[in-house]
Amino acid sequence: MNRLWYAIGVLLVLVGLVHLGVFVVDGGPWEGPVSWRKPFTFGVSFGLSVLTMAWVAQFVRLRARPVWVGAFAAASTLEVALITLQAWRGVPSHFNMETAVDTAIARALAAGGGVLIAIAIAMTVAAFRADPGLAPSMRLAVRAGFATLLAAMAFGAVMIARGVVEQVTGSQQLAYTVAATLKPAHAVFMHGVLLLPALAWLLARTLPSEDLRVHLVRLATWTYVAFATGVSALAPVGVTFVSPSTASMLCAGAISGLAIAALTLGRLSRRPSQPLARGAS
Repeated sequence: MNRLWYAIGVLLVLVGLVHLGVFVVDGGPWEGPVSWRKPFTFGVSFGLSVLTMAWVAQFVRLRARPVWVGAFAAASTLEVALITLQAWRGVPSHFNMETAVDTAIARALAAGGGVLIAIAIAMTVAAFRADPGLAPSMRLAVRAGFATLLAAMAFGAVMIARGVVEQVTGSQQLAYTVAATLKPAHAVFMHGVLLLPALAWLLARTLPSEDLRVHLVRLATWTYVAFATGVSALAPVGVTFVSPSTASMLCAGAISGLAIAALTLGRLSRRPSQPLARGAS
């Protein structure tokens, strides 16, 4: 079953990359509610999220795990499909109540977002249950990763709620403006659930000391959280020194730098390998 979820994740990423090509050929604005940026960024982001969930879920003690991952993949596919449809129709996807079709799509997107939030909550709670078979460094990375994912989902929920309120009581353009202030926070917290466990996985193959691996994962976690919190705090007051996509890449770069440092330390302190706990294999 995991192969299906991985295939869906790859397909969503490809959908996003195809629309980057469409943007290069067709042009048009990059920002705004109607642009080729939306199917590109949503396709790549949701694709990575599905791939991440299919992999990281194995480290979480959760009943009916395939059902949860499958629901996450289905909701993600629905989100990307509807956003892509609206991009090709040349109309906004979110907060668009202009026609009956647009209203149905906007409500379906909100419902899909609700499903994703519910799954994120369930997976985060499960991640914090004791699992003695998991390596401490991976356990820390998984818990921190799901916590940051839940933070991203919370910001997304607030974006939708505020946008809907403004759309109903004010104007559609104001709804986009209000929601956009939280977009950097939503984006920058989104992929910690991939970056931190991936770092722990890499460290397990480069550093023989579990204590050192735990320290490095903890350092990466606080680095990620500090940067993401800074971006989140500044965005509502109009200070957006990086775009949401750039913020995510900078977080990835910071953790990648720690990974490179870990590889270097591992080569310098190589010792005979020890049996690895689950999560380190």
